[in-house]
Amino acid sequence: MTFSNPEGMAAPLAHYSHVAEVPAGARWLVISGQVGVRPDGSIAEGITEQSEWTWSNLVTCLQAAGMGVTDIVKIGHFLVHPADFPAYAEVRSGYLGDHKPASTLLYVQGLVKPELRVEVEVTAARAD
Repeated sequence: MTFSNPEGMAAPLAHYSHVAEVPAGARWLVISGQVGVRPDGSIAEGITEQSEWTWSNLVTCLQAAGMGVTDIVKIGHFLVHPADFPAYAEVRSGYLGDHKPASTLLYVQGLVKPELRVEVEVTAARAD
């Protein structure tokens, strides 16, 4: 994958790239929105714990397909409360490290259950 920020544009506002290019013949993986639900089905409390479980669930999905976070091409982040962004961003950065895929973050009125505060969907690709 190639990630870039074209000349003539402002730098990204946060930890992402403007453009992600996937080579021909790559294997694609689309992961449904993941939320802060533990393996036993209980919902994690607070934005930090929900973010940790959300990203842990994403990593589990990636690993099940033989991929990792560096195979992520595009992330869609959905937060209910704008004030949760700093805590969420810290967790996200811990999982992504220096990897900066394309990204969109939206603030939404609510998620499938009222106690959920974050949902993240991912598209990944790997040139095998």
